[in-house]
Amino acid sequence: MKKFKAFSIVIGLFFSVHFYAQQARVKGVVLNEKQLPVVGVTVVAGAFQTTTNDNGFYVLHIESEQDYQVNYTHIGFKTARVMVRLKNKEDFELNLVLNSDSQTLSEIVIDKTDDRVVGATVISPVLLRRIPGANAGIENILKTLPGVYSNNELSTQYAVRGGNYDENLVYVNEIEIYKPFLIRSGQQEGLSFTNTDMVEKVNFSAGGFQAKYGDKLASVLDITYRTPTSFKAAVEASFLGVAATVDWVSKNQKWSAISGVRYRDNKLLVNSQETETNFNPAFVDFQTLINFNASTKWQWSFLGNISQNKYHYKPLTRQTNFGTIDNPTALLVYYQGQEKDEYLTLFGALKGVYQWNDYTKLKFIASGYQTREKEHFDILASYRLGEVDTNLGSENFGGVSYSRGVGSQLNHARNDYDAVIFNAEVKGFHDKDQQQFEWGLKFSREDVKDRLSEWEVVDSAGFSLPSPLVDLRNDQPYQPYYGPLLPFQNVRSRNDVVIDRLSGYVQWNYRTEIGQNELWLNAGVRGHWWQAGSDDQKSDAKMIVSPRAQIAIKPNWTADMVFRVSGGWYAQPPSYREMRAMDGTVNLNLKAQQSIHLVLGNDYSFKLGQRPFKLTTEVYYKNLTDVNTYTLENVRIRYHADNDAKAYVFGADVRLNGEILPGTESWLSVGYLKTEENYREQGYIARPTDQRLKFGLLFQDYMPQIPNLKMYLNLVYNTGLPGGSPSYADPYQYQLRLKDYRRADAGFSYVFKDAKIGLHKKWLSPFDELAIGVEIYNLFDNQNAITNTWVRDVYTKVQYGIPNYMTTRTFNLKVNMRL
Repeated sequence: MKKFKAFSIVIGLFFSVHFYAQQARVKGVVLNEKQLPVVGVTVVAGAFQTTTNDNGFYVLHIESEQDYQVNYTHIGFKTARVMVRLKNKEDFELNLVLNSDSQTLSEIVIDKTDDRVVGATVISPVLLRRIPGANAGIENILKTLPGVYSNNELSTQYAVRGGNYDENLVYVNEIEIYKPFLIRSGQQEGLSFTNTDMVEKVNFSAGGFQAKYGDKLASVLDITYRTPTSFKAAVEASFLGVAATVDWVSKNQKWSAISGVRYRDNKLLVNSQETETNFNPAFVDFQTLINFNASTKWQWSFLGNISQNKYHYKPLTRQTNFGTIDNPTALLVYYQGQEKDEYLTLFGALKGVYQWNDYTKLKFIASGYQTREKEHFDILASYRLGEVDTNLGSENFGGVSYSRGVGSQLNHARNDYDAVIFNAEVKGFHDKDQQQFEWGLKFSREDVKDRLSEWEVVDSAGFSLPSPLVDLRNDQPYQPYYGPLLPFQNVRSRNDVVIDRLSGYVQWNYRTEIGQNELWLNAGVRGHWWQAGSDDQKSDAKMIVSPRAQIAIKPNWTADMVFRVSGGWYAQPPSYREMRAMDGTVNLNLKAQQSIHLVLGNDYSFKLGQRPFKLTTEVYYKNLTDVNTYTLENVRIRYHADNDAKAYVFGADVRLNGEILPGTESWLSVGYLKTEENYREQGYIARPTDQRLKFGLLFQDYMPQIPNLKMYLNLVYNTGLPGGSPSYADPYQYQLRLKDYRRADAGFSYVFKDAKIGLHKKWLSPFDELAIGVEIYNLFDNQNAITNTWVRDVYTKVQYGIPNYMTTRTFNLKVNMRL
């Protein structure tokens, strides 16, 4: 009842009314017809005014959420007029060419409906920094969207509309980003690649995306880092780590750079779990984006990243209570040994943009990625499974009074992974009238060296348990066992694999009108050729073709609505991870998984109390063939490395977002999906990512009596996933589900200074922003399980699934400052 009241209050707050004004910024370069910068152009929007410098560069600050006509005037040139309407703190780049002839320059209107047309969700960079979460950042926000699932707050991994973690594309400045390979639990991950303090724009598409994006089955996360316009610095510090970012611009505006360094320590969160540990993590990365405007024709940029994660983990003890009130049971575990994991990642990308003429632009991208990963552990777990002493007067109250089972489990691994990936790409953009043509060609080489060596020995009541995958008769302790002594699980392999890929795309965009209705068309096709080889063999060369299309129409109605239809034939050529089977062998001839997508969507924009809101609804269906089935344990995915299954996905997503506070965004998300697979014609069963029901809420507010005090809430509810059964179990025999995932993170921040507060206090003059806050993770202290540990009662031979719980309620102190 108390949780229901709290939930009702949150929903009530979501529809409260607040008002205050914020600012946005228009910036860019003004050129003449010869593509040379124009000095001294007066740029005016209402009461706001500025002029261009020696390089034709300008920055104009205006108020957000208002329609402005921006006028560009200069003696000898015709006046240019641009209509804009920007969101709070939006940094909009607008480059113009002024005409000097006698023709009248027609009025230019900035149309901001593109995101509605393609069905992408746009996420404000401000949200990334403000919204609390155990792993704050882009992925933390994505998990509140409909159709996006994660039941692990320590991980940045996410699944979209029935796909798995390997089916998502991530781009930063049009450069594809990769993730570590050996990660098996969220607490090993550390830092996400994306540095949120460097982000300018985030677009997310949950399906039906265009041909210009790569060959994955689920989603696209398209991130753009900002280009600095002046010197700035930002620092964020909390109990979870420290981050610092610096913006730099040269005097002649030709050079600019933004660099960030981050350090994260998960000890605060990991120590809140049931297992007592000695935990010494060190997650550090450095990232930089350097830009050079060589001329009006050429622009160059370099994106670099160095990341090192050291994960040293030494478990000590654990006690997990479960069962019923009448029959309370506990698992008590004592550990010996430790785990030492290290991940070193190097990434660099060079990008050149050449403006051929007014209608044609070329982009050249070369990138290299190397990862060196080491996962070494030897951990002995000795357990007692028994009844809990519930006698309040007992000295052993809460402890195990009677053992039903005793045993031990020894896990060993010496896994090493080294991969180098090289990409070279060229893109073309041709824009004229209301049509746009895009094309691209990309070559990739993946060179992987992988050593897998891990085994597990399980001892129950003094008897070593043989592998459940080997058919050996064992009636211990009633009959002697004469068979071979085998580990419970044992995998050993060494693989050196090289994969060459050549991919390309062509797509066409067209905007027109049918009567008084606006119509957008997009059609494109991708092709992907690849061949894999190892020391002694080479696969057959394979080729897939992926046609895709989008149609959007905006009727000339009083209601502001956009209707969309998108889909196509999507394919995912296998990566090395997908080629490697559970026994460590590699299937070089694995085919691409394929899926037919159909997405129907509607955006309805409206106002409540003069505040903008948008209701987005999408229904979707996917038919998958040549499916490579897998198991999911924590965040570790292990494939069968065959194409012996087929599957389907269908569902619906609804999202209501709006500016409850002018210039800030909150939203409410609801999603439903169902996905099943049929492996080797055994019948349809739920896939590991069969999420079913999803609810998400992201809310921002402040106290009217104390405007300096801000409040942020991040709430997620997901129904339980299939899982929790033993890793060796046949999914057709064990169709268990984990418990529902329920989590709420809240943040309270006191703002000393921002764009509206603290402007006249002298001691705050060095700061652009200064705030201190408290964050509460897992506000309601819900117990969320990620997997189960299976132990056996020696007397009844019953196996018990003991939930492995995630983090409990945790408090964090956070300081933000910007100069």
